Amino acid sequence: MANAEHSGQTAEAFGAAAADTARARLRVARLGLWLIAAILAVRQVAVVLSTPDGERLTDLETWVGPDGVLHVKGSLYDSTLFTGTPFGGLVLKPLTRAAEQALGWGWTFGTLLLVVALGLVAARALPQPVNRRTSLLAAPVAISLLMLSLPVRNTLYLGQTSIMPVLLVLLGCFVVRGERAGGLLIGVAAALQPTVLLFAPLLWFTGRRRAGLSAGVTFAACTALAWLAMPHDSYTYWVHHVAGTGLGGAADGLANQSLHGALLRAGLSGPLEIALFLVLGTAVAVLALRRAVRYAHDGQLLLAVAITGCAAILISPTTWQHQLLWVLLAVVGRVGKRASDRYVWPVAVVLVMTLPTKMMLPNMSSLYPLRDNVVLLAALAAATVIPFLSRTSPYYQTAIPAQQAEPVPTRFRHVPLLPFLKRVLTRPNLLLELLLIRVTYAAYQKVRLAATGGSNSEGRARAEAHGQQILDLERWLHIDIEHWANHAVVKVAWLRDFFDFYYTSFHFVVPLSVLAVLYWRRPVDYRWARASLGFTTLLALVGFWLYPLAPPRLMPSLGVIDTVHGVQDFSKPDYGTLTALTNQYAAMPSLHFGWSLWCGLVIAIVAPKWWLKALGLLHPLFTVTAIVVTGNHWVLDAVGGALVVGGGFGLAYLFQGPRARTTVAVAARAEEEPVAAGLGGGRSGA
Repeated sequence: MANAEHSGQTAEAFGAAAADTARARLRVARLGLWLIAAILAVRQVAVVLSTPDGERLTDLETWVGPDGVLHVKGSLYDSTLFTGTPFGGLVLKPLTRAAEQALGWGWTFGTLLLVVALGLVAARALPQPVNRRTSLLAAPVAISLLMLSLPVRNTLYLGQTSIMPVLLVLLGCFVVRGERAGGLLIGVAAALQPTVLLFAPLLWFTGRRRAGLSAGVTFAACTALAWLAMPHDSYTYWVHHVAGTGLGGAADGLANQSLHGALLRAGLSGPLEIALFLVLGTAVAVLALRRAVRYAHDGQLLLAVAITGCAAILISPTTWQHQLLWVLLAVVGRVGKRASDRYVWPVAVVLVMTLPTKMMLPNMSSLYPLRDNVVLLAALAAATVIPFLSRTSPYYQTAIPAQQAEPVPTRFRHVPLLPFLKRVLTRPNLLLELLLIRVTYAAYQKVRLAATGGSNSEGRARAEAHGQQILDLERWLHIDIEHWANHAVVKVAWLRDFFDFYYTSFHFVVPLSVLAVLYWRRPVDYRWARASLGFTTLLALVGFWLYPLAPPRLMPSLGVIDTVHGVQDFSKPDYGTLTALTNQYAAMPSLHFGWSLWCGLVIAIVAPKWWLKALGLLHPLFTVTAIVVTGNHWVLDAVGGALVVGGGFGLAYLFQGPRARTTVAVAARAEEEPVAAGLGGGRSGA
């Protein structure tokens, strides 16, 4: 009995200690997230206020500055610079008495407070029930995402009012008590942004009829008040410009992410375009409202609000970038039954709303229609087609977990350093992988170019000085073979053509092919190999940043011939279409050789036959020859490439431990397991 009591006390003490540890970690995580949100807020304010006058708060200055349209004689819309409603102009008119500098500071910090309030309300509006961790971490995460989003950044920089309608709608739906008060706030929001009136039927069909009527009446009253105070302006806005069409930028510009703008960019115009816009807009509004009503009845009112907001920006004649915040709210919807699919939608939404569209899709003319309308397509998908899970679905709270391999023992005590990174047997979601690969590579290109100050002309002297250091070291080591190898190959035309082709073609084709084969045939090894490649590239970026290096072909005194691009004018080099987009001084370490060595090692490790292993190892051999004879790299650059590859594999091992000793058959069998396995309703996993 004593032993039992002692054992029970020990178990209780152990459980209490574990709970205390979990709470402490949660407090640290919460504090860290709030610190990140604060840093992002300070950064956004600093960017705005450090911008010279005349370049910041340009929209606000256009409205209320010394020569602003809000306090000069004539119509607000004579210059087409004021894009707000007449009611918005009526509300902003008192601000014209404020001093310009005080208005800038006050407007910026006021907008910042509105963003914080919006994040707090959105976190509070999450569908219940939520666990304690989510409830504590949701607010700083929401505020951070808002600070990073393009609409908020544009709003702060331009001095716009687009935060107000979104916040008023959320306050009316989730904070204020009483349907009439909630409808009043939504009606005011609609008076500022007319298509927000779409929330009135949402309120009506979800049983909040008083709120819907109050919203409609408030909108009509505010609009009528503005019409009485500014009849000419109201006529111009509602009749001549059809609720804002033709104000601000060109309606067919990329900034107009509405159906009307997309149709104009597609080459349609006149009565045909107007008729098609009305038909499509009506269809989107009806379908979105039906979906929103369904999710509101399901208890996901925040998702219903996001869907309605996405429809509102689609059916508006003009929807500028600072008005697209509704799309970010759609991140709360849950999509996918499997755990590997659950992150696709939120990651896609966050990337679309925080990154320039050029980072989302490659710079290919065939993809321009998608790239130019990527935010519009995200809003359209959220409003009409994305199959968000119902709260009654068994997968809503718990997705089907991925099958995991047994951990492999390791010699070192703290390996893996991140034990939660389990070895998963099943394939990751392909769409998510492609999206992350594209965005990662776009970020890699930007950092690579920024390593020399943003252009190839900056940092040239430093890069050439480093090139001389490398040449001196190679001469001391007696491995300075670049000039000899380059001129030897130039004399043999077919050999020169072969290595030029190998250098320009295989750098991307082979790594992507290896990743594709691993993804399809060896998903366990795919995750391990992908992680090591990512760490390799990250280490290489550090090298580019710390040690910009001119390759042999860009050393004027060396006499090396650029076999790929031809003889160069070193003051105005020409490397083809990518001259302004690539850092020509990112030579150390050589990622041409690094990626090829990664390919060779991965093939040698996973290939089942000896001749495949040997064939894989030939690729880095051919690559190192190509980079030297074409004049694009020093021999020591290849050594640096080998070092970062070793570091990449080492970091993957440190964080994740050894790769799982699983066969192709085990992984394939895990892929074929019935979906019910994750819910305990079917056979057990492999």
